Amino acid sequence: MQYGIQTYVDEIDDAVMIAYAAWPERLYLIDTDQRVLYPGARGPGGFSPTELQAAIETKISH
Repeated sequence: MQYGIQTYVDEIDDAVMIAYAAWPERLYLIDTDQRVLYPGARGPGGFSPTELQAAIETKISH
């Protein structure tokens, strides 16, 4: 799959879910310096496409 940005998916051992408390579902945008740029709230209702897009655009413009 090609998204234009690096995309990672948690593996079966749920290491990312455990590290970031991503239950029941949570989306994060993490930059190459491992800083969290967008911490989505618990989902699925906590995901804001508008806020995620703004975080992406802010990172790109800096």
